[in-house]
Amino acid sequence: MNFGRLISSSLTLSGLPKLCSRSYMSCGGTQRLPHQRLQHRRCLSTNGFRRTDKTVTQSTVVTPFSEKSRTVLQDFGAYVSEILPKYVQRTQITHQGELEVLVCPDGIIPVLCFLRCHTNAQFESLADITAVDVPSRVLRFEVVYNLLSIRYNQRIRVKTYADEVNPLDSAMSVYRGADWYEREIWDMFGVYFRDHHDLRRLLTDYGFEGHPMRKDFPLSGYVEVRFDEEERRIVVEPVELTQEYRKFDLEAPWEPFPKFRPPPTQETLPEPDDPLIEDSKKST
Repeated sequence: MNFGRLISSSLTLSGLPKLCSRSYMSCGGTQRLPHQRLQHRRCLSTNGFRRTDKTVTQSTVVTPFSEKSRTVLQDFGAYVSEILPKYVQRTQITHQGELEVLVCPDGIIPVLCFLRCHTNAQFESLADITAVDVPSRVLRFEVVYNLLSIRYNQRIRVKTYADEVNPLDSAMSVYRGADWYEREIWDMFGVYFRDHHDLRRLLTDYGFEGHPMRKDFPLSGYVEVRFDEEERRIVVEPVELTQEYRKFDLEAPWEPFPKFRPPPTQETLPEPDDPLIEDSKKST
């Protein structure tokens, strides 16, 4: 029995390219040495053609957002608002051509279910969940859900709002991947998610006080962790800053922006008959 012919036919029938049988039969029915097989594989590609060292580089070009795409997104936003008028408060398109759906806190689960299960949407992938803290608002936290539709290759952003007291419904009943995202938001911002099966801190240590991503959280924190040489263990104690670090800037980080910036004060030059000028002239 010719095992070489049997092996070559079995490789071809198993779905591998015919290059395997052709390369085997080209050597006259004898196997190649290891260094010969390696050299032979380097000069041949998977489709049987020779490789070239020429590389083609293409510059990355951002496709401009067309008016046709904007119209399609506007129509879909209006369609979602028409289907769920009780929960959708507004739809808008950002400057980067992304559709945003603003919903009330009670409608986050119905809207997510609609966007995931409806035939014209099919946003079955949850990219991530994040939050933004705006202390000047009554409901200071803005929770953002980024969804992806693999079927239509489209993205959508769902926004809702919350505060420190009123919780949001957990999205785990719709997207199982929302587990750690909601834990992170609870840890960093303090937004509580109702019906979450394991809402624990994710990034900070056990017993940590406060939520670091809030705007009113101090940059130095409340406690510090260090290794005590006498007790030979890690201790947690209140922050004690040395004298050179006690210069605090109590202004909020958003006050220097033009809307909140105080008007500049112009220094007035002394008048010609000011006695200060007269004294300076006499000294010169």
